[in-house]
Amino acid sequence: MDALQLILYIGLIAASTAVVWKGSSILESAAEGVSEYYQLPPVVQGSVVVAIGSSFPELSSTVLATLVHGQFDLGVAAIVGSAIFNILVIPGISGLVGQRLNADRLLVYKDAQFYITSITILLLAFTFAIIYNPVPGEILQGEMNRLIALMPLSLYGLYLFLQQQDTIEEKQNNNHQPPQDINIVKEWLLLLFSLFLIVVSVEGLVSGAIGLGKIFNTPSFLWGITVIAAATSLPDAFVSIRAAKRGDGIISLANVLGSNIFDLLVAIPVGIMIAGASIIDFAVAAPMMGVLTLATIVLFAMLRTGLVLTKKECVVLLGMYGLFIIWMVLETFEITNVI
Repeated sequence: MDALQLILYIGLIAASTAVVWKGSSILESAAEGVSEYYQLPPVVQGSVVVAIGSSFPELSSTVLATLVHGQFDLGVAAIVGSAIFNILVIPGISGLVGQRLNADRLLVYKDAQFYITSITILLLAFTFAIIYNPVPGEILQGEMNRLIALMPLSLYGLYLFLQQQDTIEEKQNNNHQPPQDINIVKEWLLLLFSLFLIVVSVEGLVSGAIGLGKIFNTPSFLWGITVIAAATSLPDAFVSIRAAKRGDGIISLANVLGSNIFDLLVAIPVGIMIAGASIIDFAVAAPMMGVLTLATIVLFAMLRTGLVLTKKECVVLLGMYGLFIIWMVLETFEITNVI
């Protein structure tokens, strides 16, 4: 029976991943049409419109894990794991496919620094949960409530405001008119349809990860931070890789940074807002946020040298993710016991 269940869960994850891929393809096309119609700057297009759309699987994983399955930790694992995947794997593959990945000073000095701030604010929110709402009898566990969740959500509101100002300045400088050959109603309908496909497929991914956790008698958290994280990051990966192929390194990198900002400041807090409150295990959250911080520092240090990501640097990023996966496997089989 376990063998049959294993095949079914693997098949469910594979089928759900395929639907995520299809939904992301429709989403990318519709997002580009919407961005072109409204004459959005490349950085805003990548970091807001495309990033929010391609991050919808991560948001869905948090909402579904919390509402349907009552496992908020699984949603958090998927978000943090996706952020690590985004910051290491997507730029690495995109840079190799596009030969190199170019950035600019605006991306490095504005979006990158805002992203680092996002990591800090979320970690601060976790810390406040431990300090002000400790779980009686438990060490390093606290309840994160809606009031604390408003901290990262408010910061994302500031991020949208800054991007809105950039869009206004771009339009004033260029004075472009919306293209007449784009049916904006059709583009919005396609965008909504793609989001529906992604929600359905993510539920399959969450169910599959929970099933694998039961079969192998391992925490669903570990499956969330690897399997669900990688699968829900596929839309981000496809969008960034295609942009890199076209030579649009700024859009490719802006999508990664914008997606991670959305994941950290919106996807996790939304799960809290829905559930009302949830327990945060800081002993698990802190090491994962530490890995994400390290990956972020390495990527930004590479980008700052010449404002380009070279092939060798891309290989280093992919190697770091490989080491992370090896560590997660060791944790799964209790060879190591860090988390």
